[in-house]
Amino acid sequence: MLFGVDPDSPVGLSDQIASQVRGALVSGRLEPGDKLPPARELASGLSVNMHTVLRAYAALRDDGLVELRRGRGAQVRPTLDVGVVDLGQQIRALVAAATRLGISRDQLLRRIEEAPG
Repeated sequence: MLFGVDPDSPVGLSDQIASQVRGALVSGRLEPGDKLPPARELASGLSVNMHTVLRAYAALRDDGLVELRRGRGAQVRPTLDVGVVDLGQQIRALVAAATRLGISRDQLLRRIEEAPG
């Protein structure tokens, strides 16, 4: 199985699953057009509720990374630009680092706006 979860993590289970799918896309373990495991099967393998997996898949759909089709399951978008996934991860990492340093989102936005480039 490609994915795993840590029930003791402060990160929600569905967020962990979605993050691992993003990581699999960036690393090349998943490619555009690949099918994701059926929600029921993944939930059983991870010992989580099926709705947790469905929330993760819905978040990935909302990010434009996967397509969800009733009766066909979840599939990585065939036209996906993996560079977009990488940028999203970098943004999340930047926000997390700023939070650890005590920098608010407003302060971070100001610094980004003032940055050369």
